[in-house]
Amino acid sequence: MPAPHPPEFRQRAVELARLGERPVREVAQSLGISESCLRNWMRQD
Repeated sequence: MPAPHPPEFRQRAVELARLGERPVREVAQSLGISESCLRNWMRQD
């Protein structure tokens, strides 16, 4: 299992996704995480 990402990384990823400038899929790919991971973080936030 990979090490968890730091809270700062998670928060920034959620912020980028919520800006709406790019699809969530593209934001996730650019950060090297899965789309489902990012969507989970968004839901938890």
